[in-house]
Amino acid sequence: MGTLWHGRFEGDPAQELLAFTVSLGFDQRLAVDDLHGSRAHVRGLVRAGVLSIAEADTVLAALDQVEAELADEVFVFVASDEDIHTAVERRVTEIAGPAGAKLHTGRSRNDQVACDLRLFTKRQTLAIAGRVLLLQEVLLERAELAGDAYLPGYTHLQRAQPVLLAHHLLAHGWALARDVDRLLDARRRMDVSPLGAGALAGSSLALDPEGVAADLGFARTFDNSLDAVSDRDFVAETLFALTLLGVHLSRLGEEIVLWSTEEFGFLKLDDGYSTGSSMLPQKKNPDIAELARGKAGRLIGHLTGLLATLKALPLAYNRDLQEDKEPLFDALDQLSLGLAAMSGLLASSTFLTDAMAAAADSPAASATDLAEFLVTAGMPFRDAHAVVGALVRTSLDDGVALVDLVAAHPDLGPAAVPLLAPGASVLRRTTRGGAGPEAVAGQLERFRAQLATDRARVVEA
Repeated sequence: MGTLWHGRFEGDPAQELLAFTVSLGFDQRLAVDDLHGSRAHVRGLVRAGVLSIAEADTVLAALDQVEAELADEVFVFVASDEDIHTAVERRVTEIAGPAGAKLHTGRSRNDQVACDLRLFTKRQTLAIAGRVLLLQEVLLERAELAGDAYLPGYTHLQRAQPVLLAHHLLAHGWALARDVDRLLDARRRMDVSPLGAGALAGSSLALDPEGVAADLGFARTFDNSLDAVSDRDFVAETLFALTLLGVHLSRLGEEIVLWSTEEFGFLKLDDGYSTGSSMLPQKKNPDIAELARGKAGRLIGHLTGLLATLKALPLAYNRDLQEDKEPLFDALDQLSLGLAAMSGLLASSTFLTDAMAAAADSPAASATDLAEFLVTAGMPFRDAHAVVGALVRTSLDDGVALVDLVAAHPDLGPAAVPLLAPGASVLRRTTRGGAGPEAVAGQLERFRAQLATDRARVVEA
């Protein structure tokens, strides 16, 4: 068997053409989905009267044999196998003979690959969502165990107000919850079967796109054949969801890098989830967290590269679309590995809560509490802000303890001094979603409920 298109051409394709256009090296991972789609297509051809029951049985048996050969790694690829679709059809025809040669009736590689990639991406988005949930569970467990531990909250990487450690960990957990939602939402939109669209215009045969869609577990079938074979919105949207997930892992990784430094001293890495130096015997490096940062750039490149590929493509299919797979595959692979590594790192790390508290207990961290003390006494907030700001400036410039300045101030005085006590500020954060104990207790309940809901969504999808 030559190429799938050898009849139109005289002679064999140039080796340079094959070397540049072949995709078998990376699209082999679509084999399971290609076989799944081919079986449904065969059953549809029976309903269309193109294949007899006997012929269909022969082809389905050949597809089963191909699946076994691939699984056992005894499938023999040949030079003319441009891609996994060509390889499967070629081998099915070798096994099933004339009946196998009917496998591609009413189907183009255009709608075939679109179908395979949708099936693959539907499955993989669920797998990634499941790994995100595992990381969220680690964050929840660490938040529950954190108890009343607190640390500085930061803005502009400057100490701002104390927050419970649980509150800080859950902030990452809620970002990841949005990632799960985005992945599942993207999956809902990609749940469309393109089989039956053919190369671009459908078919004159009595095909059954809706029946094939139902057979494959798709929620619906396409409405426009041109759109069906050229649409890669689902890849771009999935890549966006994966990229933003990678950005969230990068932000978490950045904090782990900072917290594990001697300068911060908030986190001790487990030996199993850190590396050493080939030259510096004392080093213990947060490589997982650093790679989480680094790979976010790689994911951003995949997304922007695909969007650049798609931006000027005319309808319908163009070979440019072959470039959709490698960035998607790599993004899925990197995040699968990264989520597992980050989960292990966080589960095994030790939070150095004494150092966190010491950093959070600076009297200046209670500046907003002092301003709000004045507000409750009737002073406009802007005036209160200026009063407290001036006291902080005097404390820093003159080397006078802020507590002494507060005690001596006529609008503050001894009644305000307890606001500067270690741990006092975080207790005053009481509003919903805030960083204090009562608010965080409610947040923990909501986060547990969100996790349970999302677990059910992933299982039911």
